[in-house]
Order: sequence, then C-alpha cells, then structure tokens
Amino acid sequence: MESTGKKVPHTVELMAPVGSFESLQAAINAGADSVFFGITQLNMRARAASNFDFKDLAEIAKISQKHGVRTYLTLNTLLYDHDLKLAYKIIDAVKAAGIDAIIAADMAAITYANSIDVEVHISTQLSISNIESVKFYAQYSDMIVLARELTVPMMKNICTQIKEQDIRGRNGKPLDIEVFGHGAMCVAISGRCSMSLLTDNSSANRGACRQNCRRSYKIIDEQTKTQLKVENDYVLSPEDLCTVGLLDELVDAGITVLKLEGRGRSADYVDTIVRVYREALDSLNEGTYSQEKVVEWNKRLGTVYNRGLSAGFYLGKPFVEWSGIYGNKATKRRELVGAVTHYYPKVGIAEVLVQENPFSHTDEYVFTGRTTGVLRGEKPEIQVEGEVVGVAQKAEKVTFKVAGRVREGDRLYKIVGVSE
Repeated sequence: MESTGKKVPHTVELMAPVGSFESLQAAINAGADSVFFGITQLNMRARAASNFDFKDLAEIAKISQKHGVRTYLTLNTLLYDHDLKLAYKIIDAVKAAGIDAIIAADMAAITYANSIDVEVHISTQLSISNIESVKFYAQYSDMIVLARELTVPMMKNICTQIKEQDIRGRNGKPLDIEVFGHGAMCVAISGRCSMSLLTDNSSANRGACRQNCRRSYKIIDEQTKTQLKVENDYVLSPEDLCTVGLLDELVDAGITVLKLEGRGRSADYVDTIVRVYREALDSLNEGTYSQEKVVEWNKRLGTVYNRGLSAGFYLGKPFVEWSGIYGNKATKRRELVGAVTHYYPKVGIAEVLVQENPFSHTDEYVFTGRTTGVLRGEKPEIQVEGEVVGVAQKAEKVTFKVAGRVREGDRLYKIVGVSE
C-alpha cells in the first residue's frame, strides 16, 4: 500500500534504514522523511546482507528527491591511513550524486567533507553526551546523534541548552539532534566494541562485527569453578530498542530526528517499523496519541524481526532486558510462495508462479520488489486456470486481485504465525 500523502506537519524527522532498493521504496511508501544507507566497506554494517555501491548513489538520490526524502550515507567507521583515499572518493561521490549528507565519526572524513561543502552528521560512535561536546562538534556538523546511553532527561537538558545558548550547526541553522528510536542495541558503549576484534581479528568499529555478543555464554569463577547464577545464557545480548511507548517524552525533550535501525533487515521489516512510527509521530501532532494505540503499535512491531523489545537506557533504569534466546522473537515469519509473472493493470490482478510453498485463500501475504517496495494483503480470492480454488500448489500459476501495482519478478511471501 502506497502512502496517501503527508497531511500532518512533521515536527520530528523520521529516518529509515535501507539496504536495498526494495527497502528504499518501502521506506518512502511508508512515510519516511529521510533514509540512511552505506556503500562498500567503510560503514558500520559492511558485513550486512545488502549494501549499495558507487553506481547506485545517483539513482538513490533521484528516487528519494522525487518523493521529498532526504538521503544520508554512513561513513562512520574508524579510518586508517590506507582508508583515506577511498573515504575521500566516497565523499566526492556523495557530492556528485546529490546525496544530502554523510554520517561520520572520524575527523579525517569530517574535515574533508567540510572542505568540499558536504553536510556532516556526527555519528553516535563519538558518544556525545554533554553540551560542551555538542558545542565543539557543532562547528563541523549540522546534525549530532547523541550517545545511546543517555536518559530522556539528559537529552532534554542538552536540547534546552542548545536553544538557550543558540548553538547552531555549521550551516548557521539550528542544530539538529538525533536519537535512536528502534532497532538492535549493542552491549558496548555507543556500539564501540572490541570483542569481535579480540576473538576473530574482525573489527566491529570497521563494520565487520562477528556478533559474538549474540551467542550464549556461561559465567564461571575460575578460582572456585562455580558457575554464577544468571537468568539465561545470553548475558551479552540486549533486547532491541523500542520507543513507540515513550515518543511523547522524546519529542517533549526537544529531539528533531528519530532514527530507526535495520539496514540488514528485509523490506517488509522496514515497511512495518516505518509505518508504525509514522503513525505514532503523526498521532502526537494530532493530539490522539494514547496508551491504547501504543499497545497496538507494540503488537505490530513484535510481528517482525526482533530480539525482544525494551526502552534501553532511556528511562534511567538498570539494563536488565537481555534477549534470553538466540535470534528472532518475531511473532510472525514469512515463507516464500513464488514470483510475479504478470500484472494486469486494468483489473488490478497479479499472476504468480507458485515455486516454494502452497498459497491459500486464507493467507496473509506480502509482495516485495525493487520498484514496488512492499505491498500487503490478506485472504486473496485465488484462481488457477480460471477456476476459484482454496489452495494453489507448487508449479501452479495463480491469479488474484491486489490493492496496488506489482511488477514482474516481485516476490510473493505468505505470513505465518510463529509457535511458542
């Protein structure tokens, strides 16, 4: 389902993660104000399943500008001397393609971007957590991402002081303050972890994290050989951040940008989280934000990939929410059905070749595609060779009416519940 337009003035910019053209279109359709992404190896998700390349930058900018969506490229890893040539090449490409800004943590990238008038956003990797640090980096940047370890009152104090002291960004405009709103959290301070480097010579700070913290561990006292009692074996793997239930507090604190994490996640993940947070932010602007809605939003967020959902450090409580199990806690999962072989625009009917799993008239489903983004539906009236059927089997071609345009090659998945 495509966005029906932004009817509510946006007081907080909603930033979405994209790792493919499918997720880029999904973010746009779902109502994102901006997107962030990485290319090649110099970003903190270099080992993610999807990353763009130099040749994609112009198309990303063109698609996003068409919809009034801002684009930010992440260049936030540690940079060694041998990285500088590539880093400068990336920043040059950002300027040439019309990408709006880079997200950076290394002063080499920051100062070079400044020298050629490329907008800079300061990454959370720099752990900015006080007003003096804000004042220092404001001279180099237009947006600052605060440390993830701050509480909401701490954020509010910083935002208040920015206004009182009239601290402005490098462009002379009011400084934007960004915080993380949803997605994976790291046990390390603002993501600066050395565990993967120590065990595998694979640096998390250069985008090559092996995610050691997501594994199960036992804590044993080497002197007594007794095992310490812990609630579960995943003592280093925190649950995912979720702030839909405290958005009113974050907005009241004075933040101007809310970032959603998940560049390595699927397009339907991006679609779900962006739609939920778009609705929540708009409801705040409209005065209809309520706990009843929060319950429903949290339920929807729980249907896509997550390690469990928590408020992280934002409420100032001890962090006790560890994931408890390996991997995904989503209440639903998707199973591939097949691919679109034709679309009949006059009647809005899709033709799909069933290639993997059977497809039923009772199914909830989702299409994903490079241009389509994400299109959802449920309970299709399916036909095989012109006859209405209850279930279409593997190798059969099925046709059914859909709520929006799909394209040849788009993938069709059915959504199924996950057993406890």
